[in-house]
Amino acid sequence: MSDISVGDLVIRRSHGGDIIFKVTDIFRNELSQKEHCYLKGLHMRLVADAPIDDVEKINAEDLRNEIVRMESMHNDSLKRVMMRRSMDRERVELNRSEQSKKYSFFDIPGRVLHLDGDEEYLRMCLKTYGQLNIEAIGRHIDESKQPEAVPDLLKEYRPDILVVTGHDALSGGNKDMKDINNYRNSKYYIQSVINARLFEPSRDDLVIFAGACQSYFEAILAAGANFASSPTRIFIHAYDPVFIAEKVAFTPINKIVDINDAITASVTGIEGVGGVETRGKFRLGMPKKSNR
Repeated sequence: MSDISVGDLVIRRSHGGDIIFKVTDIFRNELSQKEHCYLKGLHMRLVADAPIDDVEKINAEDLRNEIVRMESMHNDSLKRVMMRRSMDRERVELNRSEQSKKYSFFDIPGRVLHLDGDEEYLRMCLKTYGQLNIEAIGRHIDESKQPEAVPDLLKEYRPDILVVTGHDALSGGNKDMKDINNYRNSKYYIQSVINARLFEPSRDDLVIFAGACQSYFEAILAAGANFASSPTRIFIHAYDPVFIAEKVAFTPINKIVDINDAITASVTGIEGVGGVETRGKFRLGMPKKSNR
C-alpha cells in the first residue's frame, strides 16, 4: 500500500526529481491495473501523470530549499522591473521642459484580464500584479472552458491585455510536435485566441499572451496571439505570463515593446516564451491631482 496521498508534494524518480509536483488525484490505470497519480507542477505550468511507485515525497529540507530558490527568483524579477521603471522615469524627467517640471505625472498602465486553469497559480499571479501596480482582473476557468468564456469577459471588462493560461503538456515520446492532438490543452488556447481575435482583430488594440508548459507555440501565434509559449517545448514558470504582461503594460503607447526585453523579463526566457512586435499600453498623464 502506497503512502502517497492527494495533496502530497512529490518528485518523479524516473525524471531524476527535476520538478516538484503536487498530487491532485490517484487512480487505477485501466491498462496496467496499477495505481497512478495526476500531478501538477508546484511552480511550473505542467500537468502529468505517473505510476504511484515512481513518485516519492519530497523531504522537508529539499522543499525548503526549493521555496527559498523560487522566492529569490521572484524577488529578483520584481527588483529588475522596478529598477527599469525608475530608469525610464528618469529619462522622461530629463526630457521635460522647465515649464512642465512644475507639475507631476500620473501613470495609466495597461489593464489585464487573466484567465487561469489553476486557481492556486491565479492567486499567485494576482498578488504579483498587485506588487507591480497593475490593475488585473482574474478568473479561474478550466482550460477547456476558456474559449467559450473569452468573448463575454472581453465585452465585460475591455482589457488592454488578455492572458490565457493554465497547464499544458506534450505527450511523452518523440511524437510529431505539429500534431495538435499530441498536446493536452494547446487546442483550447488556440481557440481562445481565435475567439478573442473575432472580438478584437488588432494585435495592437488587444495584446494576447496564451499558453503554458510545452504549448504549441507556432499555432498559438498563428491564431493571433502576440506572445505565446513554448518555442522549444520546455516547461514555463507560473509567473512568466505576468512579467510579459507587465512589460507591455508599462511600455509607452507610442513605442514598440522590445521583444528581447519582454522575453528576457520572463523567468524562463526565450526558450520558454516568444512573440511578435507589439505596441505598448502605458500612458503618462498630467497634471497629477494634489492631495491637499
